[in-house]
Amino acid sequence: MIPYGKHHIDEDDIQAVVNVLKSGVLTQGPAVEAFEQAIAEYVGVRYAIAVSSGTAALHLATLAAGVGPETSLITSPITFVASANAAIYAGGKVVFADIDPDTVNISSVALQEALLNNPDTRAVIPVHFAGLPCDMQAIKLLADQAGVSVIEDAAHALGAQYPDGQRVGSCAYSLMTIFSFHPVKAIAAGEGGMITTNDDAVYRKLLRLRSHGINKLDDPLQLPEQGRKNGVPYPWYYEMQELGFHYRITDMQCALAHSQLKKLDRFIARRRVLAKQYDEAFAGMTNYHPAQMDGGGQSGHHLYVLRINYAAVGLSRSQLMLELKALGIGTQVHYIPVPAQPYYHRLGCRPEDYPHAQRYYQEALSIPLFYDLTDEQQEKIIKSIKLLFS
Repeated sequence: MIPYGKHHIDEDDIQAVVNVLKSGVLTQGPAVEAFEQAIAEYVGVRYAIAVSSGTAALHLATLAAGVGPETSLITSPITFVASANAAIYAGGKVVFADIDPDTVNISSVALQEALLNNPDTRAVIPVHFAGLPCDMQAIKLLADQAGVSVIEDAAHALGAQYPDGQRVGSCAYSLMTIFSFHPVKAIAAGEGGMITTNDDAVYRKLLRLRSHGINKLDDPLQLPEQGRKNGVPYPWYYEMQELGFHYRITDMQCALAHSQLKKLDRFIARRRVLAKQYDEAFAGMTNYHPAQMDGGGQSGHHLYVLRINYAAVGLSRSQLMLELKALGIGTQVHYIPVPAQPYYHRLGCRPEDYPHAQRYYQEALSIPLFYDLTDEQQEKIIKSIKLLFS
């Protein structure tokens, strides 16, 4: 079976984890800091904070941006549920802004309307769907005018670049950016996430929130009389200064991800070649086409999605997926619109309010794209799809 996505592990990755296992330090050790520094240098940002998952990164970033009760957060309806759930975790409300049908990213026109209709908005989470960067210049301009923070959900987009050449994660257009290191992402840590920022105060807050809200670095003591005597600090003393979480990541995970990061440019280059070959193979087709037609040179190419007129090709999506599975080809759908989920129904969301997202969902199918996908496997996929649609 050719899966829709798959991680690549080599002997260097295995040895990196073994080295940590032999070191005697399994968590809160040097491998975490080394990985954070490597990510910061790669994307060109001041600070990087590693956490246990991309979802944890979204949660902490949302809190650090000030989302809470009586506030709203705006995001795309076409994303994994975690992008929206982060606002609920923080006690806030989620507002969705429809997608641009040409990019599957949040529409700046829809975002402007959502900001006007929701003056309590505290943050916007644009999602770089499939690795294609959103129009961050337009989004930042709208956010600045409304006085809200931008948190980029770049779970799909490590290695991607903006049109100006800066890397996603540099926070050139945002307060924070989050990444995911789930195995099907650009690099794998097993599970893991990262938040990047250029803001010193946000960085310090994230460090506290990551580990139970306990003071870090040179945070001033809030109860100094308990922490020192005659001006001399007690060596054991610490303070829980706010309500935080246990969102730390292990050294083993960071060692694996750091080893993977050294190969990221090679991973992305191969994904771009494969995506271009798909583009060329499916160009000009009447009843199906690539979901993202432009921006291939900037994308991280986490996914390759086709938009298909199933009625015209004479197959339902379920039938097509089963036919491809019988041929040894795995597929998936990214994503069911978040407002269509039962939980969000109960919050009053209506998927029909986002017609571009709804139409995209009715047509979408993700086909295999990963570093180890061979040209021969890709040719089989292309031929199989064309044969089924003929």
